[in-house]
Amino acid sequence: MKKVVLSCIIFTGIAFAALAQGSQVDRISQKKHNSAHRTDLNSILQAHSAAPSRDRPSERPNIIYILADDLGYGELGVYGQEKIETPNIDALARSGMIFTQHYSGAPVCAPARYMLLTGTHAGHAYIRGNDEWNERGDVWNYRATLLDSTLEGQRPIPSSTVLLPKKLKEVGYRTGIVGKWGLGAPHTDAIPTKMGFDFFFGYNCQRQAHTYYPVHLYHNENRIYLENDTIAPSTKLALGASIQDPKSYQNYTLKTYAPDVMFDQMLSFIGDEQGKDSPFFLYWATPLPHNPIQAPQRWVDYYTAKFGEEAPYLGEKGYFPHQNPRSGYAAMISYLDENVGKLVAYLKENGLEKNTLILFSSDNGVTFTGGTDGAFFESSGIFGESQGRAKGYVYEGGIRVPFIANWPTKIKSGSQSEHLSAQYDVMATLSELTGFELETGQDGISFMPTLLGQAKQQEHEFLLWVYPEYGGQVAIRFGDWKVVRQHLKDNQTPTLELYNLRTDPQELVNVAAQYPELLRKAAKIFEEQHETAFLKNFRIPILENGFY
Repeated sequence: MKKVVLSCIIFTGIAFAALAQGSQVDRISQKKHNSAHRTDLNSILQAHSAAPSRDRPSERPNIIYILADDLGYGELGVYGQEKIETPNIDALARSGMIFTQHYSGAPVCAPARYMLLTGTHAGHAYIRGNDEWNERGDVWNYRATLLDSTLEGQRPIPSSTVLLPKKLKEVGYRTGIVGKWGLGAPHTDAIPTKMGFDFFFGYNCQRQAHTYYPVHLYHNENRIYLENDTIAPSTKLALGASIQDPKSYQNYTLKTYAPDVMFDQMLSFIGDEQGKDSPFFLYWATPLPHNPIQAPQRWVDYYTAKFGEEAPYLGEKGYFPHQNPRSGYAAMISYLDENVGKLVAYLKENGLEKNTLILFSSDNGVTFTGGTDGAFFESSGIFGESQGRAKGYVYEGGIRVPFIANWPTKIKSGSQSEHLSAQYDVMATLSELTGFELETGQDGISFMPTLLGQAKQQEHEFLLWVYPEYGGQVAIRFGDWKVVRQHLKDNQTPTLELYNLRTDPQELVNVAAQYPELLRKAAKIFEEQHETAFLKNFRIPILENGFY
């Protein structure tokens, strides 16, 4: 596997074939006092080349948390998917436990990840939406960002923030993140290696992850340059190009596919001989299947043969065009599934499987942009995939996510739970599992009793979402009831909605007028749990005077 990585990465600088500016980038980078440093990937591979020890101490389990990106509730076979094939994730579920009422903390990327890693809900969170830190300059300019690494990344979280990896380090874990970060830009104190992770390989910036063939990734604090060109995200087809000619799309499939490299680095972290005497925590924050639609051609061909030819996607909803978008999207998910299978096989081959807890989820619901056809795949199951019902919204299609837990000999094979849970419960759960002390102000509840089949599971009195984007939204769930408020920051009339998810899981029948006492209960929860956001752009002014 290491040979594959070495053959597809060249450490000679940025491949600027289109602009022929590789050496210029080097000169500009060297002039910036806070520019990203370069590191030779060969030295990284040599440092992590050994196989893991088979006699790893078993007092505490290894922990792998896999977070897919924009994977809908219904996009796995075990959750009802019929078109996309996910045999390896399905096998993980069949030999473990699936949760049917598990939620992300937010309907988009950055806040969901923040709440997962801090154990806080949106009423208390510092990050409540995506914040690209625009005041730095032209942060959306892909080429400008390559020239100036200070334009990369999202607004940094405070350096005092205590994240899950820091707590796990306190009880002897070595900690790694592979994939997408999105919680603090390079050259700030909010990068993974300063927030509790020993090892980081992947995208610092979620905008850079809008291509799977980037010019660079990061190893810890340093840029690693790949043998790819500067094809900026959202680049359209060339003028006059035939939409039926595969050659018209060749610029969107370059040489080094970032998920390949990141997967190999992940196995290297697991197998690090220097850390063999410590359990590990791996946060695999894969960017898949977030758009753009870019996948290995062998998988695209497989699904094209299965689905048949289709109308090309020409980029009108952002990201890159694709000749067979349904095939390409399914290919990304099956490629991710394939790698989950390879990960499990690696654990088995090296005697690590029985003492490793694997958790699998998604940061939010399926997207409606970039050529993704959620309706074709029924990506949200019964919850709906159209704009307004999926990613970016606090209806079930935007926040209810798949969740699978697997721990051989500990979690009952083939089990299923309706326990109401959220990703901000992971901190409390791993505290109970490993023994680290929780910080004050935690909002999560340990679901360890559910995992182990015990009867003493504590239940949530409520779950809370406060999302300032896409018009401004709030949702509160208690029991089977869910209150939703929309249009709190735009020019439309704010809504007040109440649904019984037991009888109306699609949230189609608003019964707010019939149950004023439940609205009062929701208002009381909100007033007790909601703190005014520290960052002004995350505030919803109308709520400062009360819930409704």
